[in-house]
Amino acid sequence: MTQAVPLKMESVAEALAIFGRVLIDEPMNRHTSFRIGGPADYLVVPSSTRQVPGLLATARNLGLPVTVLGNGTNTLVRDGGIRGVVIRLSACATITRLGVESLVAEGGTPFPRLAREASRLGLTGLEFAAGIPGTVGGAVTMNAGAHGADLAGVLECIDLATPAGDVLTLPVDRLGLAYRSSTLPDGIVLNAVFHLTLGDRERILRETQRNMDLRGRTQPILTPNAGSFFKNPSGDFAARLIDEAGCKGWDEGDAEVSTLHANFIVNHGRASSVQVLALAERVREQVAKVFGVVLEMEVKTIGSPA
Repeated sequence: MTQAVPLKMESVAEALAIFGRVLIDEPMNRHTSFRIGGPADYLVVPSSTRQVPGLLATARNLGLPVTVLGNGTNTLVRDGGIRGVVIRLSACATITRLGVESLVAEGGTPFPRLAREASRLGLTGLEFAAGIPGTVGGAVTMNAGAHGADLAGVLECIDLATPAGDVLTLPVDRLGLAYRSSTLPDGIVLNAVFHLTLGDRERILRETQRNMDLRGRTQPILTPNAGSFFKNPSGDFAARLIDEAGCKGWDEGDAEVSTLHANFIVNHGRASSVQVLALAERVREQVAKVFGVVLEMEVKTIGSPA
């Protein structure tokens, strides 16, 4: 039997439905790469970036907290789920060429797809992004990078929708981009402009494909995970420390430190957020004990405990 939805939730959902598709009490394990997480009160999928400012303003007027979810990577949702509104920009994924050497990508654009499009056009600068899961909006927020390069080196500016429903255009030097972090104001990245360079198309295509292949060989892409779990400490690699501390293969329930890449925690089926966090803490304690290094989580934990 289908459970009845409280009238108040139906009324709120109607107000939100002006701005996109609304799912009530939606399990977040359906929307994250970890396949973990309790229900969101309201999951809203806008069909256009034009709907996002009004959606944010409406949520604010209703007194509902807002959580932004891109592709659901780099995120661990707690078992109690997420209160308020979760906004997913999966339908906002257009890439447009701007002049000769710039691309504009909407916030929901998969980062690897942007890298592939740049390489197809013979534009160099985003080859590093080919193996990075997630969306452009998430990549901006964490200054995503790999292979010695990061987004800060090619980003020009962004359009950001604020919680009040305003839209700001912010140049890259206003974003506070640093290693896997930013000081972005609260809001949602609607668009990002990337300044690239025309280059040898065949070389760019080869390097992009090489980075994609490398990810497939060295990371557990066929098993649910959230991406690199810990940030690399200065001058070292989290994976090396975890491996040499003897943590590969450690588990808590269905959560396991990947035997393929030590800086990944994978979900073998029914892992809970409690199990993942308990395993992560065991790894942190072991690495600190062996090497005196305290690892910092790269994966963002959101939501409420069960």
